[in-house]
Amino acid sequence: MNFKDVTFSAMVVTLLTGWGCSPQMTEPTSSAEEVPFEMPTVLRPEIPARRVSLSDFGGVGDGHHLNTQAFAAAIDTLAARGGGRLTVPEGVWYTGPIVLKDNIELHLTQNAMIVFDDDPSHYPLVETTFEGLNTLRCQSPLSARGAKNVAITGRGVIDGNGDAWRAVKRDKLTDREWRAKLASGGVLSDDGRTWYPSESYRFGATTGADQNVSTWATTREDFERMHDFLRPVMVSLHHCENVLLEGVTFQNSPCWNIHPAMCTNLTVHDITVRCPDYAQNSDGIDIESCRNVVVSDSRFDVGDDGICIKSGKDEAGRKRGIPCENILVDNCIVFHGHGGFVVGSEMSGGVRNVLVTDCIFSGTDVGLRFKSTRGRGGVVENIWIENITMNNILQEPLLFDLFYGGKSASEAFAEGGSDAVTDLEPKPVDETTPAFRNIHIKNVWCRGARRAMYFNGLPEMNVEHVTVENTHIYAATGARINESSDVTLRDVQIISREGPALMLNNVKSLRVEDFTCPEDLPTALRVTGSRNRDVEIRSAQISPENALLSGAAAQEVKIKQK
Repeated sequence: MNFKDVTFSAMVVTLLTGWGCSPQMTEPTSSAEEVPFEMPTVLRPEIPARRVSLSDFGGVGDGHHLNTQAFAAAIDTLAARGGGRLTVPEGVWYTGPIVLKDNIELHLTQNAMIVFDDDPSHYPLVETTFEGLNTLRCQSPLSARGAKNVAITGRGVIDGNGDAWRAVKRDKLTDREWRAKLASGGVLSDDGRTWYPSESYRFGATTGADQNVSTWATTREDFERMHDFLRPVMVSLHHCENVLLEGVTFQNSPCWNIHPAMCTNLTVHDITVRCPDYAQNSDGIDIESCRNVVVSDSRFDVGDDGICIKSGKDEAGRKRGIPCENILVDNCIVFHGHGGFVVGSEMSGGVRNVLVTDCIFSGTDVGLRFKSTRGRGGVVENIWIENITMNNILQEPLLFDLFYGGKSASEAFAEGGSDAVTDLEPKPVDETTPAFRNIHIKNVWCRGARRAMYFNGLPEMNVEHVTVENTHIYAATGARINESSDVTLRDVQIISREGPALMLNNVKSLRVEDFTCPEDLPTALRVTGSRNRDVEIRSAQISPENALLSGAAAQEVKIKQK
């Protein structure tokens, strides 16, 4: 089915109504009139009408009894009969890992809470992918692999008991929280600034880890030595088809909260994802190499990226060659995190055909965050974003960074990240060169940010074909556009408290139309670099008198007052 002639709201209702949802619950508020690419039908899971209760299999919801065997027996029984709904009644259901199978719906009733056991020995190492690489990692508390028709629904809470798994940096806790953490056990780093839950964790973290994946371990014995360091994602869905997550609150994961990878037909509706803001790597949802995805009416409040799109890392991702594609994100809120809506940095298999509408980001480091680096390869293209409101963004509302260094934007800035402009030499373009292109952004409002925008392309592979229109940003400093081509800013307002409102460096074929900024800026426009070509600026507040053009830029920049 081609949804080009169907409104986005009607399309989402079509996808979701009939799965236990009333139109009042499911209809998003998007004003998008059409999906700007051919979007296949996102099939819902087909779950048989059969129903069983966890209590029927010896489960006890007293918060103490371990229910691992009860969950396994109930799921095996349903699977043997062709599937159905496993109902988790009200109560606190303490358990080890849960593995879903074909045609199974895990349904949490009101006041039902699943709390996962915090003993790492109950989560054996399994083959999986993490941060875009094939590796060994602790079994996820809740998982499905190669399953068809899988659902997690209801109004309950799923808690990963993540505080027992995660390392914590001293500067992320209050004095009282730090004292409580030390009293709980664990070990400290040599400098006393990081708490580790165990010696096994500290060993893994200090012996050649590439972020969170070991770079030296080659045998299972090597990995077992760092078992506790290999924190699991809480919900892992690999190579599944027809998946629904709806209504449930997912919280306190050991690592990423929800990780669908290589899945087809994924519907995420009306969920809440929560983690403490100090939680390391606590991404809300990481959608990796999936196709045909709808994420709507959901809330994220985490310690890392909120809604993140990925497709594998470096050579492994390029060899996999499965892009993340055909993705709709509508009416979601991200309250805290490194990024609101994020693409990358593991995007080596490519990302394409994405529509993001009617979202709110409040208190995130970055709002719209696109990140990669040399060595990744992959192409991010055909992205449409509209109707985004933001407040209290710590760094940039809009960020394209092809020099990503593995840290959050706030961490990079705090550790000496510089706004200095450099005239870097291009490197040869090959399969390891990443690309961001054909990205369209409109109707954005943001009050409160350090910098209005940051485009940071490679000299050999510019950020290219980007349009930003009807955008209004109030920030400490203006927009910086570096190594970018075929960029259009149309009806953009930047109210910066200091410095130029617009800073350009090595840009080509850039058009700025109806740009507004404060009238009293001593320098409203600054252009640097040796590779600027074909730049036109139309603004009532920018004139040759308040523009600083260095070198050859004077010949390449045309300023026309509105």
